[in-house]
Amino acid sequence: MKRLVCAIVLTLLFSATGRAQSDQDQNQRPTLGSSPQQDQDNQRPTLGPRNGPGLDSGPDLSTVTDVRKLMRIHTLYIESIDNALSDRLVEVLGKTGRFRLVTKPKEADATLRGSCLESRRLKHVHSEIFISDRAGASVWQDTIVRPFNPPTLDKAVNETATLIAAHLEKTMRAAQH
Repeated sequence: MKRLVCAIVLTLLFSATGRAQSDQDQNQRPTLGSSPQQDQDNQRPTLGPRNGPGLDSGPDLSTVTDVRKLMRIHTLYIESIDNALSDRLVEVLGKTGRFRLVTKPKEADATLRGSCLESRRLKHVHSEIFISDRAGASVWQDTIVRPFNPPTLDKAVNETATLIAAHLEKTMRAAQH
């Protein structure tokens, strides 16, 4: 009896799969005017479009704790961060002109600090950045994870700095409205 039930279930399963496959084949037949290359591209599995280090390359995980404090920041001190991320942030944030970057923490309205750790085994760079006011209270934070090898670690760190600046700029634009 068990064998009969198994045979019926398998028969129903294969016939349903065969019907679904033939329906799918009919839906994927080439249309007039389409090239074989286009048809082949449409059938390839994909994880979605590849994006560069812009705002669309991965989730924006930045959060703002106090918008008013963030908008009052005019001078920013950047602490040393692993893998020369702090150097890249000085370059990128310096170009935006949003903040005047200072070399002494006492001269700053806020401090940017964080970490940039590479995992050679997982082949990614994981960065966490925090901006805190003079009292040490968190104002803004961001988390970025970028793959490397390929690209190189240096390029992944550059992309991380670009993303951090873009997320910060996006947050500040949203706060102004």
